[in-house]
Amino acid sequence: MADQQQQFYLLLGNLMSPDNSVRKQAEETYDTIVGQTKITFLLQAIRDASAAEEVKQMAAVLLRRLLSSSFEEIYPGLTLEMQTVIKTELLTSIQQETSPNIRKKVCDIAAELTRNLIDDDGNNQWPEVLKFLFDSVNSDSVTLRESALHIFWNFPGIFGNQQQHYMEVIKRMLVQCMQDQENPHIRTLAARAAASFVLSNESNSALLKHFSDLLPGLLQAVNDSCYQADDSVLKSLVEIADTAPKYLRPNLEATLQLCLKLCADTNLTNMQRQLALEVIVTLSETAAAMLRKHTAIVAQSVPQMLAMMVDLEEDDEWAMADELEDDDFDSNAVAGESALDRIACGLGGKIILPMIKQHIMQMLQNPDWKYRHAGLMALSAIGEGCHQQMEAILQEIVSFVILFCSDPHPRVRYAACNAIGQMATDFAPTFQKKFHDKVISALLQTMEDQSNPRVQAHAAAALINFTEDCPKSLLIPYLDSLVQHLHVIMVAKLQELIQKGTKLVLEQVVTSIASVADTAEEKFVPYYDLFMPSLKHIVENGVQKELRLLRGKTIECISLIGLAVGKEKFMPDASAVMQLLLKTQTDFNDLEDDDPQISYMISAWARMCKILGKEFQQYLPVVMGPLMKTASIKPEVALLDTQDMENISEDDGWEFVNLGDQQSFGIKTAGLEEKATACQMLVCYAKELKEGFVEYTEQVVKLMAFEAGRRFLNCGSRVRVAAAESMPLLLECARVRGPEYLTQMWHFMCDALIKAIGTEPDSDVLSEIMHSFAKCIELMGDGCLNNEHFEELGGILKGKLEEHFKNQELRQTKRQDEDYDEQVEESLQDEDENDVYILTKVSDILHSVFSSYKEKVLPWFEQLLQLIVQLICPTRPWADRQWGLCIFDDVVEHCSPASFKYAEYFLRPMLQSLCDTSPEVRQAAAYGVGVMAQYGGETYRPFCTGTAPLRSRVARSAVRRLFVDPVCFCSLDAEAIPLMVRVIQAADSRVKENVNATENCISAVGKVMRFRPECVNVNEILPHWLSWLPLNEDKEEAVHTFDFLCDLIESNNPIVLGLDNANLPKIFLIIADGVANESVKSEDACSKRLANVVRQVQVSGGLWTQCVSTLNETQTKAIKELLNAA
Repeated sequence: MADQQQQFYLLLGNLMSPDNSVRKQAEETYDTIVGQTKITFLLQAIRDASAAEEVKQMAAVLLRRLLSSSFEEIYPGLTLEMQTVIKTELLTSIQQETSPNIRKKVCDIAAELTRNLIDDDGNNQWPEVLKFLFDSVNSDSVTLRESALHIFWNFPGIFGNQQQHYMEVIKRMLVQCMQDQENPHIRTLAARAAASFVLSNESNSALLKHFSDLLPGLLQAVNDSCYQADDSVLKSLVEIADTAPKYLRPNLEATLQLCLKLCADTNLTNMQRQLALEVIVTLSETAAAMLRKHTAIVAQSVPQMLAMMVDLEEDDEWAMADELEDDDFDSNAVAGESALDRIACGLGGKIILPMIKQHIMQMLQNPDWKYRHAGLMALSAIGEGCHQQMEAILQEIVSFVILFCSDPHPRVRYAACNAIGQMATDFAPTFQKKFHDKVISALLQTMEDQSNPRVQAHAAAALINFTEDCPKSLLIPYLDSLVQHLHVIMVAKLQELIQKGTKLVLEQVVTSIASVADTAEEKFVPYYDLFMPSLKHIVENGVQKELRLLRGKTIECISLIGLAVGKEKFMPDASAVMQLLLKTQTDFNDLEDDDPQISYMISAWARMCKILGKEFQQYLPVVMGPLMKTASIKPEVALLDTQDMENISEDDGWEFVNLGDQQSFGIKTAGLEEKATACQMLVCYAKELKEGFVEYTEQVVKLMAFEAGRRFLNCGSRVRVAAAESMPLLLECARVRGPEYLTQMWHFMCDALIKAIGTEPDSDVLSEIMHSFAKCIELMGDGCLNNEHFEELGGILKGKLEEHFKNQELRQTKRQDEDYDEQVEESLQDEDENDVYILTKVSDILHSVFSSYKEKVLPWFEQLLQLIVQLICPTRPWADRQWGLCIFDDVVEHCSPASFKYAEYFLRPMLQSLCDTSPEVRQAAAYGVGVMAQYGGETYRPFCTGTAPLRSRVARSAVRRLFVDPVCFCSLDAEAIPLMVRVIQAADSRVKENVNATENCISAVGKVMRFRPECVNVNEILPHWLSWLPLNEDKEEAVHTFDFLCDLIESNNPIVLGLDNANLPKIFLIIADGVANESVKSEDACSKRLANVVRQVQVSGGLWTQCVSTLNETQTKAIKELLNAA
């Protein structure tokens, strides 16, 4: 055994070896050791006083990780005796270990073991550890008190379901330790433990209130520890501000004053000052309303941020740098700028702009370039958050900023370009419309700054921002000047590249050319030959590693120009360009994972696909391999506790989400941007090539179905959106191989999509997944969902609807909060809009199910019925009523005559909604009346007239309750028609917000006359209906009205045609306007019927002349188009 232990020590040493091969072999050997043996050896190593400290530390780390990652696989299989030994040895080791580092790590192991020994009912199955905790806290031994606090800090849930019972004991323990005047380290640990306890109980308002009197001591510990070069308690305060900000409310003033003091103290480290500022900034994001009550302190924090932004170093080489280094996120300048951006977004421009405006104006007039630079960068930073307020004074701001494009210092000119570029994005397209002349002139002039390449490049970058969102019509007048400047600079910089190897400006100019071409589209054709030879030359010859970014951007530029000028102009070069791309593609496997060419290549191929159309299919065998490889990148993820986090930095390409309980989820983001781009390009191929992409549908479906359900950070949402978007497109591609193959494809997708709908946390992604699922059901039709699918889908949709109502209740509760204000209301309305958008997607899914399965699906629908009925209650918000009515509209349209059994729930609300104050609700109600007339059938008559026996007394009372008295469909129509006429004839019925509701009323009146003429006086209504035509906005309903109009004309209806065809000129006007407004298209069935009407008149000379004479030029042209197309 001793020999084995010595061999294990050797293995531990090898696991720490700097030699990769030795370490890798040791890891493989370690992985082969069974769990129980690992625990035995690791525990012995920890307890062995003769073992080297680094060996004991490694053993402790490995044992903690083992308990964290493999507890369920190993620990329950140990004998009870072995389990007892482990517990005893750990507690003994804590008491006897002399090394502080080892003792701390053993405490981590004890905390991890306790975390796993809390059962599902909250029972702590290691009661001895609680006794140890109490004994140690009350011990005279400082090391034991430290150990107890460390365990509690690491696992504040250690009391399990006994926490409430021990509440006063916990509080007393923390207060006692935070007041230990002799041992500063104990005070610090106690403050961290208190913060950890608060964070683990963030949602328990009563507990937070009970522990609020610990906050002054915690703030004191923050202050004291900072001046002892320890920022751990300050970091805990940042976490509280992020996760449990309301805990700070009773002492918010003191918290903010402390942070302000620490931030301003230049004797502290930059990191400590930035952390202190982070508390204030985080509160602006997590508790903005609470912070808005302390604007005086916020106003004092703004100069601190600006002061940090002035903390810049002189660098004589800065303007000539050809390689741009990433921002130093630890620097005060970057931290200050980021803080300003976030606090402006958090608190809003109404508060921040008045606080900062005067400071910025003073900085811009300062003779020191650093202040002018900081002032301009501050303007860039606050644009998003102060959007509304800055837009009102944009003229003043832009006029002032442009002056600094001529500042004597290059870094100020750079900052001016930065501000222009940022404003071009933040205030688009208003910025472009108002200031195009000033901005383009200033940027082109700055781009001529040959002696300062970095400024020159940033001016080109600002031009890219400007042109990306610039309306085409505004850019065209400047095209000659833009092209001339860009061409001159490109030629000069190409020479510089050849002679000196400098490339920074050329990289940006190439992208500027691409952006201008992208906006100008076909207007760029005259300039095509000016640029294409040079661009091809760069791709062909710029093969050196240091030119990878330039080459990638040039590939992007060529493909964007090709897309802009179109296939005809691009085709002579297409073959040569394709060969260049193919050569790069051939070398694709040799490219490093972080090669910037990869994402540019992937996007360029997709653009080439759009240009070449079906001709691109021949290149798929070359393109798809590397594309699928990139789309299949699996990000490295890890579940890390606090100890692991200390060894990993976000600078290493990791991003983290705090899961609470001292644990974080981490993901390495390298390659994710390329993965997202690749997935989006697969969508593009499926959309453009359709059946030409069928060879690849199976492998793409398997990948995308997998990705739709994966949730990770950063680019993950883009990947999942692309995965969802691809599903219906891939089904379209697969159709060509017949129904059996199509069904196989659907089987890959269906389970993944339903699961993703149930689990997706991001509402933007969720809406895309739900939309795609609905489209897939419409494509696949009846039979695409089995019983298990229906059961799961029903549960998920029910959950979404219940969540919708719960969220509305929570928002109402927030409106009663003491911190509620105008900005909170704006935020709540944004939340409401998000919720309503998800509700629309629930409606989409139900629509696809109803339209595919018809009345067969109604028994399944009944589990949702009461929730849908709840949506249309008069007290609900208008959006709820709108979408609730839309769902019942679908029930009637697709499930009649069986839909009549639900009429008692929706007929009366639908009728009442015809005069609703919300046009959206009126539109849904009017559409419902129309589909009832069209699809309701005879079953509605006996049900509503009372001639059919009601099923029960309960049913009878329900009808009376809803209708007041029993009514038939005809009597409903008799009520509905006057209500709809009132809507149609209202003075504002045709204004933008009302027109769709009005047109649905017109269409519904037509449907009642067409399908249920016995319910209304058709002869009386028809002349009015004719005067309301045509419908110009709702194209779908316009087709229904024209169909009915054709019926009436073809049947020689005397009211429509008038005496001696006197109404025909009016009918011609209706038809001409309908065609001119594209309310009728050549593919619509009624188009041919309308053309026949026109032809019949055409042969009647005098009547034709009379009809045509009333038409204007546009209407005459429309009639000709109708005749030519039919």
